[in-house]
Amino acid sequence: MTATACRVGVDIGGTFTDIALDVGGVLHSTKILTDYALPERAILTGVQAVVDAAGLKLSDIEQLIHGTTLATNALIERRGARTAFITTEGFRDTLEMRTENRFEQYDINIALPPPLIEREHRYTLRERLDVRGNVLIAPQQADIDALVQRIGEGDYQSVAIGLIHSYINGAHERLLRDALQARLPHLSISISSEVSPQMREFERFNTVCANAYVKPLIKSYLDRLVITLKAAGADCPVFMIHSGGGIISVQSAAEFPVRLVESGPAGGAIFAADIARKYALDAVVSFDMGGTTAKICLIENQVPKTAKTFEVARTYRFKKGSGMPISIPVVEMVEIGAGGGSIASIDSMRQIRVGPHSAASEPGPACYDRGGLEPTITDANLLLGRLDADNFAGGALRLSVDNAAGAVDRVIGQPLGMDPRTAAFGICEVVDENMANAGRVHAVESGKDIADYTMITFGGGGPLHAARLCEKMGVSRFLVPAGAGVGSAIGFLRAPFGYEAVRSAFVRLAEFEAGQVNALIDDMKAEALGFLRQGMPEGEPEMECTAFMRYVGQGWEIPVSLPFKAFSNSDTAQFKTLFEAAYTVFFGRPIEGPDVEIVSWSVKASSPLPPVALASQVKASHRAHEVARRQVFDVVAGGFVDAGIYQREALQAGARIDGPAIIAERETSTFVSSSFTATVQPDGCLLVVRR
Repeated sequence: MTATACRVGVDIGGTFTDIALDVGGVLHSTKILTDYALPERAILTGVQAVVDAAGLKLSDIEQLIHGTTLATNALIERRGARTAFITTEGFRDTLEMRTENRFEQYDINIALPPPLIEREHRYTLRERLDVRGNVLIAPQQADIDALVQRIGEGDYQSVAIGLIHSYINGAHERLLRDALQARLPHLSISISSEVSPQMREFERFNTVCANAYVKPLIKSYLDRLVITLKAAGADCPVFMIHSGGGIISVQSAAEFPVRLVESGPAGGAIFAADIARKYALDAVVSFDMGGTTAKICLIENQVPKTAKTFEVARTYRFKKGSGMPISIPVVEMVEIGAGGGSIASIDSMRQIRVGPHSAASEPGPACYDRGGLEPTITDANLLLGRLDADNFAGGALRLSVDNAAGAVDRVIGQPLGMDPRTAAFGICEVVDENMANAGRVHAVESGKDIADYTMITFGGGGPLHAARLCEKMGVSRFLVPAGAGVGSAIGFLRAPFGYEAVRSAFVRLAEFEAGQVNALIDDMKAEALGFLRQGMPEGEPEMECTAFMRYVGQGWEIPVSLPFKAFSNSDTAQFKTLFEAAYTVFFGRPIEGPDVEIVSWSVKASSPLPPVALASQVKASHRAHEVARRQVFDVVAGGFVDAGIYQREALQAGARIDGPAIIAERETSTFVSSSFTATVQPDGCLLVVRR
């Protein structure tokens, strides 16, 4: 890759498709309404726009890195392939029974989310392994042949295979896959020992079912995308960002599409982490608000927090446990249905509710004048003066104030007896409180005080709502980076090539056998490097090893970073010391007495991050020149105030903007409330500090 390499990041969201082009460190970006019928069509339109702006041709693109919500949306909306699930005899209903935990303990009418694959499409095979992977019941060829015939008669597009204890021994799953492929070569097949070789069968079964469910859809889309780009003249390699924040080849993504479920938000966290590195910030909360959802992530020591499981499609007020668990490495964040297109309504108690349903790009918010009739957060922001109807998305889309006022008045204002602008304030205040509460809870669950953090905000809606969130959470300052409106797409360009292999292998420290553990680590290293080498440029990768450990008798484990080396039996003392230190961080003190056990292992291989130059910070040296003034609602002032309007591209380093003010740019706008002052930094960031 040359110093003037032309690279493109593409993020498909629920409302907008964001494009960022980096050529020699110079960024060009745009936002295009997402095309649900043919997503690749919007990508080509956007890529052509930024290439034209840079004075280049499509053939000049050397690399395209892509993230998408298509897999997530397919799971939420149940728009996947016709899928069958095969499991061990006696475990057919695991998907339905779940873990028997009640996510709302006192709701006597609790409704569990329906399984992704209905019972009539779930099949069993007589076979069994024990917890150490030893064969208890070997599958019979006659049983396999009969099962293959039933699958063939079911007219399925995809099959998920998840057998008991296959995470430790996948031989029976591979045997069944080979039999299906020999007789039914058109089938797309996913096996849990490759997709998610982790213990806890409900989570593992869900993960392999989700992978199989979206695999034909995602493979078809990725094939079309590569063909479309090539036909237009962009004959460049296409890579995907995965949920853990690394880059993998498009072929790997097509085989394991469940790893793409949180790819867009992961790019946003990488973008924020890159800014944190430049500003030497060790305690950051990233706030990414797009058109459909808002995402909050804690970034400590310039690295986003990660986990090996998460949930999608939560059905009960975003309650933990009410969604579909997915066991893959992921950037850990809290995500709520609060984006610019989130629809506002009134519940049975006459309270304003916002989300999770979204107007998306089709038909979009009422103010888009594309057929939308429901009030959204974008409509509310327009009525509060925070958006310019004539200069939205750089003037590409003219907003209708009348449509916004009509929708807000009909759905919220009239039923509650308030005028449209008061109702708009109510909508924004509700969504801001929802997001602030999510941020506070996320920090508390991690044992942190969010008031000690610096916020880095981006996305089309993030800078509009950041000031109010900081007021509610007690955060004293926030940063709005250059290119914030397309932050996730820029984050793709900052991401390393990387892959994380996670496997369950139960080991008690008292019974530790270094030879077995080292063989496992070597196997996982080979797996991770195999994916990494499909796209990573030449160089020595960075390797990380994590053990998920707990005291014997506990039900859950915590991650403990270990040195990446060949272990010996004498290393168990170091393992215990590291575990107790990590346990103390989580729970205050270690426990005396019980033995320690390792449940799962993680090996991560990634390309090294390039060094970054620390950003020089300046204090305000002059007042910025406003281009206009208009009435904007400011909560601190208690009503509409005369606010200055500034054009971000015209601001120079050291310029000071006292709130209330709006700093407008093509992809977003920053609202500086009367309790904050913004200062433009030499790298184009806005540093907004409480007065």
